[in-house]
Order: sequence, then C-alpha cells, then structure tokens
Amino acid sequence: MNPTRRDFRIELMNQLYQYDLYQTEQMPFIPSFEREDAAKTYDEIIQAIHEIDDIITKHLFDYSLYRLNFVDRAIIRLATYELLKTTTDKKIIINEAVELTKIYSNLDDEKQHKFTNRLLDNIAKTIKG
Repeated sequence: MNPTRRDFRIELMNQLYQYDLYQTEQMPFIPSFEREDAAKTYDEIIQAIHEIDDIITKHLFDYSLYRLNFVDRAIIRLATYELLKTTTDKKIIINEAVELTKIYSNLDDEKQHKFTNRLLDNIAKTIKG
C-alpha cells in the first residue's frame, strides 16, 4: 500500500501531539517515524516551532495558543508550517487541516473545524498574500 499525503500529515500530527504532551526540560521527547520524509519534516517544524507559534498567536483573538487542545494545536502547527515553508496550494493545506480536525477533534459539533478553517485562512492571507 502506498502511503498518501494524508497519511504523511497524520504521522506528523501524531508526533507533534506527542511532542507537546511529553516534552519536558528534564526529558526530551524522542519521536518515532515510519517514513523518513516525515522525520525530516518533523525536525524542520521543531526547528521553526517558535516562529510557527508566533504566527499562530498573532492570529488568535481573545484566545491563547495553549488554550487549544493538543490535537488541534498539532494540526494548526503542521498547517502553518506548510503554509510558511512549502509550495503546496493554501486551499489544499487548509482543507486537509479541516478534514483532520473533523476526524480527530470535532466534538459533536462543527465549531472546532470552523475555528481551524477561519484561523488558517487568516494565517494564509498574511503569509502568502
């Protein structure tokens, strides 16, 4: 079976979620990947995590980055990285992030994926003009 781009994003989302959940000053989180390209992208995201978080924070209104749950934060960080550092069309990036939110984060309503869509759309407008 050939892994899809969504599988790639899911693997990264899972590792970013775990990074957020398990990383401490006393013990660094050591990710485990099935795909070498996912490991490379993960390293790039972690190297740019402060820049990514600053961009997200600037686009949150009356909300803080750490108020987001771990899954949503992982999805939004991944999408922001892709908007910032890749040439993938912004509509594809946002759509994939919304779909991941629908699968992994929506709690019986549509509020979270609408929030994610609106936030990433605003970020995309700032980054890609």
